[in-house]
Amino acid sequence: MSEKTRPLRTDARRNRERVLAAAEAVLAREGSGASMRAVAEAAGVGLGTIYRHFPTREALFTDIMAARMRQLAERSRELTEAADAGNAFFEFFTAVVDNAGRMRAVAEALADAGIDVKAGTSEVSEVSEAATALRTALGTLLERAQHHGRLRPDLHLPEALALLAAMCLAAERHQWDPAPRDRALAVLFDGFRPR
Repeated sequence: MSEKTRPLRTDARRNRERVLAAAEAVLAREGSGASMRAVAEAAGVGLGTIYRHFPTREALFTDIMAARMRQLAERSRELTEAADAGNAFFEFFTAVVDNAGRMRAVAEALADAGIDVKAGTSEVSEVSEAATALRTALGTLLERAQHHGRLRPDLHLPEALALLAAMCLAAERHQWDPAPRDRALAVLFDGFRPR
């Protein structure tokens, strides 16, 4: 039974969570060249602990990306129950853009290692599955907002995904502060609303 299927002991789970949080912080600070040693130091654990959970840097980075995407998918499920379907769509769209800026270093590290997170290889199947869940979530929130008259009826999922990708790319490239990001999203969201 692998570690992925076997429940971790409480201390092992805490160590794993500390390593993931530290790795994300180290990646944000040092970029795709972040070392496992720097992650271990930031997490306050030994290298052996990291390698027990993540046999390679790429496995660690892939897990960070998958965890982020799972968090977004969980948030989307919560938002499908929100009273205001339009605000739920906009909140989810904003959360994805916000996460894109933080995930830049992870994506670069995976790309540097020659891993295409869209390829669906066994290494990144969790990321691919999470990405599919996010697309589905956006579609569900879009349809619900349109059903309640909060989004224009001619906005379809492919266009929404293209605009989301463009905003994510801008967030990644420019490492936006919240104020310019929010202004750009406000302009975009104004175009999403019914006339």
